[in-house]
Amino acid sequence: MKNLTEFRIKDKIHELRNTRVILDFDIAELYEVPTKVLNQAVRRNMERFPEDFMFQLSEEEWQILRSQIVTSSWGGKRYLPYAFTEYGVAMLSGVLRSDTAIRMNIVIVRAFIALRKMALEHQDLKTKILDLEKQCNIKFNNLEHALEYLIIEKEQAEEQKNRKRIGFKNSASELINKQTIDDTY
Repeated sequence: MKNLTEFRIKDKIHELRNTRVILDFDIAELYEVPTKVLNQAVRRNMERFPEDFMFQLSEEEWQILRSQIVTSSWGGKRYLPYAFTEYGVAMLSGVLRSDTAIRMNIVIVRAFIALRKMALEHQDLKTKILDLEKQCNIKFNNLEHALEYLIIEKEQAEEQKNRKRIGFKNSASELINKQTIDDTY
């Protein structure tokens, strides 16, 4: 049950303004209270929710996020939703005093922490991948230089073979040389 709930919560956490947030209607669903009741409780205690705890989405942010979220057929929300950061979620437990809200608050905070741990693990993987990419680029550059060198060397050998010979020539030695060259091919 706990893992299922944490899994559901992780799906409800979004990245906005370079911060992980959960929207008011998702919190209300998890706390089993109407969104209107949640927002009224927050409005009564606005001093507990500074900008880094909670903010209202802009129209543009909502339109982008809305394409990722299933909204109702009657047109969705009539107002721009509030987004709660991890700190805002922690503060909500003091505003909404129901047992369900307190239990869900603990689960939500754990989900935020799990996502932070995953992000750190992904950062380690990203660093390793970038290191491997750098090593591969160096090896490919070395290989490219080696191939260029071989191509130039082959072209120079071809030019050397086809160059006009200088020095004393007699017709008999030219015929022998030409015949020897033709026999080898």
